[in-house]
Amino acid sequence: MSVSDQIAIQLPYLRRYARALTGSQHSGDAYVRATLEAALADRSLRDAIARSRAALYEAFTRIWSTGHVDETSGALGGLHEQAAQERLSVIAPAHRQALLLTTVEEFTREEAARILGLDVEEVDALVTQAIAEIEGESATRVLIIEDEPLISMQLEGLVTDLGHTVVGTAATHAQALEIFQRNPAGLVLADIQLADGSSGIDAVEDLLKFGDVPVIFITAYPERLLTGERPEPTYLVTKPFQETTVRAQISQALFFGSSKPLR
Repeated sequence: MSVSDQIAIQLPYLRRYARALTGSQHSGDAYVRATLEAALADRSLRDAIARSRAALYEAFTRIWSTGHVDETSGALGGLHEQAAQERLSVIAPAHRQALLLTTVEEFTREEAARILGLDVEEVDALVTQAIAEIEGESATRVLIIEDEPLISMQLEGLVTDLGHTVVGTAATHAQALEIFQRNPAGLVLADIQLADGSSGIDAVEDLLKFGDVPVIFITAYPERLLTGERPEPTYLVTKPFQETTVRAQISQALFFGSSKPLR
């Protein structure tokens, strides 16, 4: 398999990581583009990426840590993306990088340490810090859009354990709108394909007409929503999911939240 083919396989997942890390599709994709440009210009980097998925993330991290990437092309998006930029300007998210790498991207502690240029013990400490931060986050109101009852119950339990309030669970587009109009939420967890054949993406687009709110999409086919070619989700969880992955994405979405917590 060629280096370009290997990168193409990993690219959607690097986009997922970059978007979650920055809280923005626009910014995340800009850093991914810069990483690819660096790989094109450096044969040794391309060879390293060919040998290891971690090397691709390591290259991204080096570029991310400089903070110097041209993001002028394209709009910044909604209030959530603008709030993400303001938050990133004052907070160094090293502990969030460690958490995302070991949960969402499922790297080992040793791989995460290599990617971040740290010792394993330092990665462990950062993950512990991130988890403590999650436990101390302000509570919000959450709408769950999911047509599979067992998954819906699992998500409801997870959200409740984190101290948040579930305003309702919807299995269809129409139910989601009805619940949200009656009980506005500060966070939405949405499946892509719903019970009546309706789309979770369409439901979310209609919900966002009532106000800007962070959304985490849950899908078995993340690569279809991580092409970088159109407006796409900033936060994405792959089915079947680990609870730690959902917790990490909820934390990121609330960390970059553009509105005050709803209780």
